[in-house]
Amino acid sequence: MPLIIATLLRGDGVTGVETHIRQLRRFLKQSGTASTLVTSFSWARPLTYPVFGLRPLVLERCSRPASLAWYLYWHEVFLRRALGRRLAETGECVVDTQDPWAARAALRARRGPHQRVVMTVHFSVSNADLWVDKKQIKRDGAVFRAIRQVEAEVIPQVDGLVYVSGWARDALVGWLPEAAVVPSAVIGNFVAPLPAGCPRQPLGDLVTVGNLEIAKNHRFLLTVLAEAKRAGRSLSLDIFGEGPCRGDLLRQARALGLEEQVRFRGFRPDVRDLLPGYQVYVHASYTESSSLAIMEAMAAGLPIVAGGIGPIPELCDDGIEARFWPLDDPAQAAGLLMGLLDSEPERLKAARAARERFHRDYDADVVGPKLRSFLVGDDSRP
Repeated sequence: MPLIIATLLRGDGVTGVETHIRQLRRFLKQSGTASTLVTSFSWARPLTYPVFGLRPLVLERCSRPASLAWYLYWHEVFLRRALGRRLAETGECVVDTQDPWAARAALRARRGPHQRVVMTVHFSVSNADLWVDKKQIKRDGAVFRAIRQVEAEVIPQVDGLVYVSGWARDALVGWLPEAAVVPSAVIGNFVAPLPAGCPRQPLGDLVTVGNLEIAKNHRFLLTVLAEAKRAGRSLSLDIFGEGPCRGDLLRQARALGLEEQVRFRGFRPDVRDLLPGYQVYVHASYTESSSLAIMEAMAAGLPIVAGGIGPIPELCDDGIEARFWPLDDPAQAAGLLMGLLDSEPERLKAARAARERFHRDYDADVVGPKLRSFLVGDDSRP
């Protein structure tokens, strides 16, 4: 059965959702399942420049809530038009949507129930909470309430829900009990194994990957490095990613005297190939629905140091593949990190466990068939 993947995003960017889409399409192609990506940029592309470009040029400077409302409204409009054209040419199919606005666009564009609409839940609790964490809107403000209203109306209407973690399922159902009656499955994200022969030349001590946003909590990582430096350890940290917090983080690194220890590497499409060159993967985010970055680090055989928040304990176990550090105590976190680095047998043991956990739980060849089966059934023919 044909599968259409629908998203408000471009599909080739740096977000976790777009990484999920790329990994899914890669697996589907290898398994012989047809898939088509439809985005908000798939319809009337020349119009996307003035309509979408108005947001960063004007609205973002005047009102962040208005900017977000504009983004959601027009991206949904363009996606609905693109899906309408695609679904008019398609018979029975499944539309795998990546957010509630894409789901609503698909529900409005489909030609009947023979075109099933499934939504993958990438968010924790509600998209409104994610935008609050990004300082884009205020909690309980007008846009916050409007986002929750969309979710409350759309989610019970879809034909299926895919939760990327049990925690994401519980968080959503906790405030929207109606979601519990929708057919669903908890199927985690997955990534392909690293290519054979990835270089393993030493690149540094610590590495982290993620957009430079407030919720990713890179500031904590810098304070941990500063605490380690006070204890006599100069640890290197490579930060891969781009985002609005870059300037603030650069200033913080300078203020803490970490310019020689921290490198801001920007976005690198080949970052996963570089991961084997580090000793430990560090993660400080305080809100997640899952973490592809942690999965990719485990694929590279890196022990994980992260906060034991949300779904993280589902991904890795404290004392085995991971060490959970306190996100409110940089000094204690630095001690935990140095303890792991100072015991090479323990670090290597955690590294082996991480690689084994990846192949058991997050390898595309293990998880991909489960997701394909839920979306389109066991028949993998195009």
